[in-house]
Amino acid sequence: MTLLIAGLLLFTVAHLVPAAFAGTRKQLVDTLGFNPYRGLFTLIIVISLALIVFGWKATTPENIYAPPLHGSPIVSAFIFVAFVLFVASQTKTNIRRLIRHPQMVAVLFWSLGHLLANGETRSVILFGGLGVWAIVEIVLCNRRDGTWEKPAPTGISTDAVTVAIAAVPFALILYFHQALFGVPAWTR
Repeated sequence: MTLLIAGLLLFTVAHLVPAAFAGTRKQLVDTLGFNPYRGLFTLIIVISLALIVFGWKATTPENIYAPPLHGSPIVSAFIFVAFVLFVASQTKTNIRRLIRHPQMVAVLFWSLGHLLANGETRSVILFGGLGVWAIVEIVLCNRRDGTWEKPAPTGISTDAVTVAIAAVPFALILYFHQALFGVPAWTR
């Protein structure tokens, strides 16, 4: 469990520095240069993800609570919304006019869906931790960025394309969930 927590903390701190300490980020970029800073940031994130994966596999799960939606397709709906929001965060869509931080809200949907389906220690640590990080990140980014200026409206077709694009990786993850993560996405 130590590796899982260490990876989660490293991931969280690396992401919170630009939001909470914009001056520190600027100083690092000025000192290292933009591309070396991005390279260092990427390396830290890769290390944190490796720690999370190895920590997850090394942790013996112990039940904390009975998950209310274990095996339910409702969880898949939460995860699909997360995929749509994540894709929407990468392009100009009307979704971005409604939600200031669609990528962080995607993490919240993803986390909540998994917490409704899993009630053991490593899930609570990982999904709960990432959910808390997303909330803190939203608050810090809002404080850093000030008043939100909503993007211009786009055609409804951009939203439809966003949903269609999100459906592809969602379907693949859903289908291969057992092979990738050791548990089925839902029970029959």
